[in-house]
Amino acid sequence: MTEQTGEQLEKTFSRLAGSVARACGRPWAFALCLLSLVVWGISGPVMHYSETWQLVINTGTTIVTFLMVFLIQNTQNRDGVAVQAKLDELIRSGNAKNDFVGLEHLTAAEIGEVLSKRSRAAKRRRERREAQSRT
Repeated sequence: MTEQTGEQLEKTFSRLAGSVARACGRPWAFALCLLSLVVWGISGPVMHYSETWQLVINTGTTIVTFLMVFLIQNTQNRDGVAVQAKLDELIRSGNAKNDFVGLEHLTAAEIGEVLSKRSRAAKRRRERREAQSRT
């Protein structure tokens, strides 16, 4: 597959994933799912609560869940990257420490260490302000 074809496929999937994620978050999508369950439930006596009747709902929900996991993950990944890029730009353009740019690439332990250092520094600043206000 060429690079251009890969990019086009990625753009197409991103558009599709975004559209489906937006549509599934709408009230009418919930109503459609609820209606499907009601129709399935009502059809139970007609189908004598057979294994096929049970298999229909099990298969349908499994397929929808499987596909939705990938679509939602794709949307969340893109949103996360976009937010991170915006935050990085705000940090770079303001008075904040540039140490925080790229923080998301650290391990959980490294992030915990950074947060501990920042918390200790904030406590020291607060204590200095309190000491100055008493004098």
